[in-house]
Amino acid sequence: MKVLVLYESFFGNTEKVAQVVAAQLGSTGEVEVLKVTDASLEQLKGIDLLVVGSPTRGFSAGPGTTAFLKSIPKGSLAGMKAAAFDTRLALEDIKPAFVRLMQKWAGYADVKIAAMLKTAGAEVILPTMGFNVAESEGPLKDGELERAIAWAKQISNGLHM
Repeated sequence: MKVLVLYESFFGNTEKVAQVVAAQLGSTGEVEVLKVTDASLEQLKGIDLLVVGSPTRGFSAGPGTTAFLKSIPKGSLAGMKAAAFDTRLALEDIKPAFVRLMQKWAGYADVKIAAMLKTAGAEVILPTMGFNVAESEGPLKDGELERAIAWAKQISNGLHM
């Protein structure tokens, strides 16, 4: 199985999650990890599983992730499995309350990434996942890398169904 993990990271938090997920998926076959800005559409050919992660920025994925996913021709990922994650501030950590309400209403990057993957034709195999940071620049909250390992195990198990 060929796996590609793409990520965008501003402060290193999303990269840490991407690396942990990739390491866990290493037992499924050949795994490559790339910054989304270093990826090309050509690298998607022959991929069985695409995992995409980005920090939530302005209620969406980062600009590099959004641009790359929007550049994928509609339906061209048919037959490919995919998973999506983000790094974020937990709702209870967002201040002021008005911004917290806006975040709750607008959502996080994980769901938007999954929607773009589906538009491109991929089958998103698990619920998306959000990994929490302690502050807007990080670090990841305690236990989040362990959650990333568990999520990657779920992905791996979903591939063997």
